[in-house]
Parts: sequence; C-alpha cells; structure tokens
Amino acid sequence: MRRRPTEYRRPARRRLIGWIWCLLGIFLLAGLVLFVVHHFHQVQSQPSVREKTPVSEQVHHENNLNLTQELLSSNSYARQLSDQMTLAKAYIVISKEHGNLKLAWELSSQIRNCQRLLSQAAIKGEPITQEESDPVITSLAQLIYKAQDLHYDISTTIVTLKSHTNALEERAKAAIAQAAEFGHIASESMPKGLHCLGIRLTAEWYGNPEIKRRIEEQRNSPRLVDNNLYHFCVFSDNVLATAVVVNSTVSNADHPQQLVFHIVTDRVNYPAMATWFVLNDFKGCTVEVRSIDEFSWLNASYSPVVKRISDPKTKEYYFSSGLDQGGQSKFHNPKHISLLNHLRFYIPQIVPNLEKVIFLDDDVVVQKDLTPLFSVELHGNVIGAVETCLEAYHRYYKYLNFSHPLISSKFDPQSCGWAFGVNVFDLIAWKKNDVTARYHYWEGQNAEQTLWRTGTLPVGLVSFYGLVEPLDRRWHVLGLGFDMEIDDRLIESAAVVHYSGSMKPWLKLAITRYKSQWERYLNFAHQYVRECVMR
Repeated sequence: MRRRPTEYRRPARRRLIGWIWCLLGIFLLAGLVLFVVHHFHQVQSQPSVREKTPVSEQVHHENNLNLTQELLSSNSYARQLSDQMTLAKAYIVISKEHGNLKLAWELSSQIRNCQRLLSQAAIKGEPITQEESDPVITSLAQLIYKAQDLHYDISTTIVTLKSHTNALEERAKAAIAQAAEFGHIASESMPKGLHCLGIRLTAEWYGNPEIKRRIEEQRNSPRLVDNNLYHFCVFSDNVLATAVVVNSTVSNADHPQQLVFHIVTDRVNYPAMATWFVLNDFKGCTVEVRSIDEFSWLNASYSPVVKRISDPKTKEYYFSSGLDQGGQSKFHNPKHISLLNHLRFYIPQIVPNLEKVIFLDDDVVVQKDLTPLFSVELHGNVIGAVETCLEAYHRYYKYLNFSHPLISSKFDPQSCGWAFGVNVFDLIAWKKNDVTARYHYWEGQNAEQTLWRTGTLPVGLVSFYGLVEPLDRRWHVLGLGFDMEIDDRLIESAAVVHYSGSMKPWLKLAITRYKSQWERYLNFAHQYVRECVMR
C-alpha cells in the first residue's frame, strides 16, 4: 500500500491556528479604532471649555460692583447723591423748626429718590450713570438753594445741629439712667407668679390643720441637733427660690437622707414657706422652717441692725422713692437692711447645738454633692469662702472707705475680697473668736455710713478679717445674674452657681442663657407651680 502525502496530515489543527490569528487581528484593529475616536473626542471638547471660562469670569467681574468704593470716590455720582442727602437731612431738621413743613416734605421725597437709586445700583451691580443721577441731583440742588434763600445758611445749620446733638446726648444719658433705675425696681419687685404661689400656699396653711401638726412633730426631731448629719442654713422670703436651693442640693447629694436644712423666713411668708416644705418630699432629707419672730433675743438692745431699722432716718433712707436719689437707688435698697440678710451673722445663736454648717444664699443652684465641703480643713479659721480678687475691683479698698482713719489703721486696702453665697462655717471657732461681737462693733461704728455705703458684704469683710480660709474656685461660681460671658466649662465644673446681680432667674429680665440651670430644679409637677408660675 502507498502512504498518504505528509502535507495532508492533521489538516484540522492548521485551520484552528489560522482562525486564532484572525481574531487577534480583528481585536487589535477594533482597539486602535476606539483609541483614535476617544482621543479625537477629547481634543474637540477641550477648546469649548477654554472658551467658556473667560466669558463667565467677565460676567462675574462686571457684576461685582463695590458700592462702598463708589461712595468714597470723589468722581462718582453715588458720592454726589450721598453728599446731597446728608445736607438735605440737615435742612429738613431746620425747616421743621421754622415751621416750613412743605419744604421738609419735598426734601424727604427727594431723599427717598436718592435712596432708591442707590439701592437699584447695588442690586444691579452697576455704577450709577449720569442719565440716571442728573434728574435727582438737579431737583435736590434746587431745594437746597431754596433752603439757603430762606436764610438757612451754613452757620445756622451748624448751630442747630450742634444743639440737637447736645440734646440727644442728654436724652441718651437720661434714658440710660432711667433704664438702670427701672431695671433695679424690676429686680426688686415680686413677680405675679411668686405672689400667686404664696397666696395659694398660705390659703392651704389656714385650711389644713394637718400641716401645723406635722410642723410641730418636726420641731422635736433629734436630727435637727445631730452633728453627724450635714446641716445647711438658708434665710429667705422667696418660697420658689428656696425650694430650688433645697431641691438642687438633695438631687445632687450621694446620701440626701443625711441632709438637714434650717430655713428662716419672715412672718408674712412663714405660712407659705412651711406649707411648701411640709407638702413636698425632698428625698428623705429633713427641713425645718422657722419665723424670724421666734428669736426673742434678736431685739434693739442686742442687735445694732434692729436698732437702726427702727430709726426714722433709716426708714427714710431705705424706703423713700428710688427715683429721687440721683441714680443711687442700689445703695438705698431695703434688702440691705433686711434682718433676713443679716441673720448670717447670728448662725451660732440660731443653731446653738451645731458645730459646722454650710450657708447658702437663695439665688444659688447646687450642681454637685456638697457633703465633701464639710471635710475641708479650715486651719482654725471661722469661714471658708471663694476669693474674688482676680480683678482689682474686688479688693478691700473698693468696698471700704480707707480715707477714714479707723479703716486705714485696721485693714490692708489690697486684701483680697471674697463672696457670700456658699460658705462653710466652723461654729466652734466662731464662738471662740466671738465674731458676732465683732460684727456688732463694726455695725455700731458705721451708724452714719462713713466706713462703707451699705450691704452685708463690707461688714462681713471686716468682721471675718483674718479668719477666712480660701476655697477652690470650683465650689462657687458667681455672676450668673449680671455677666453674660461666663465660660460654659466653668459653669459645668462648678459645684454651685450663683445668680449674683440683679437679673435673678425667677425674673423676666433673667439672662436666658443661664435660666435652664435654675428651671430644671423647679417642681413643675406641682399644681400650684403649674397654675401660678407657668401660665
């Protein structure tokens, strides 16, 4: 048999390899075509972008008119309009004084046209043209010439405007003084809501004999004289403010059932104050409410303050109309002579069996547990207080009259001042140093108010002089009643915030920024609070 020729071996494999090379060629050709098309598209689209950019920039620059520069430019029509408006306003004042109301009306009309033209230029972003400004400038110039013909010359204008300026300055000063007086009156007045709350609680007192029985039971509680508990003193005639002080203190205490509050108020507010603390529970703490009339020892023969209050001159000084005192009504505030304000100097007599207490003003809010303050070492001193001499005006020479020889011989004018509001008292050291007698001595020396003007802080500075232990500033942050720029971090870190100043949190003129710290401790669930305070 004959063999097949070799070229006829495996014909299928040769055909397969050919097809593969054909497909590869087609793919390469297609890729090349796509690349060329894509590159051509990019080249064609780029010039359009470059062409559009200058157009947009041109439009932007054309519309960006600086009207301020136009008004300052001596060659612009806007400047001419502005100058004529100023002169026309002066002639309006003069023409009104001379009874020429028609001229005043015509000048006012042209001023409005000037203002409208300037507003349109600012909106369009284009400078004022001569065609637009000429009619207004011409009309206004004619009116100004008319005013000058009526003898409203430049000298008359200057004299008139100067007198008006002086009159406005006097009115501004009077308005500032009047605003201060009215603000002071508003800060010392009782809001309608507080009055309503007091009336409702007083009615409850007289209509519910159970309240008096429960008060008598509390008076005999051994907790009131237990020195193993934590005792606080609050002297106030404001039921709502005192409630916030107590509520904030117990709400932040680790063991509120170990707290005891000794509250003293006046005869008028005693029924309301006692009713509130009998009807409401404060997490198991003990609250004692007493009237200042119960202290028979607090009389004119013992206390210089009581003697001074009964003096007719004192009554005239503190209770006369504040608007007749030359803007000095803050020194004539009856609260400065209030016995409740001066009770802080009689704490050992009010709670004779206690060894250490914390005094709280009624315009504070407690934010942290205060029981560690009882453990602060006073190093033999009587009072622990936060010093306030970071600024010069809180030193002794700002509170006391150092021109008086008695003051200059006893005290250093650069001594650091401190604050009432949150103070810890060592009553054993108090009795040892007889601080109340020192207080009586200085009150007697200041009977004619020659050593200091008024208030409880100056007499406190001299009575506790040399007996003060400085506390960490975080225990007591002041100024929430007048300073609007206290650092939020300082407020958050404070154990107690103090609304010292006239803008108390229960008043409408309170600083809104700080009001939430106080309102969070109001008992809005109570019916009387909802009906009186929230409406």
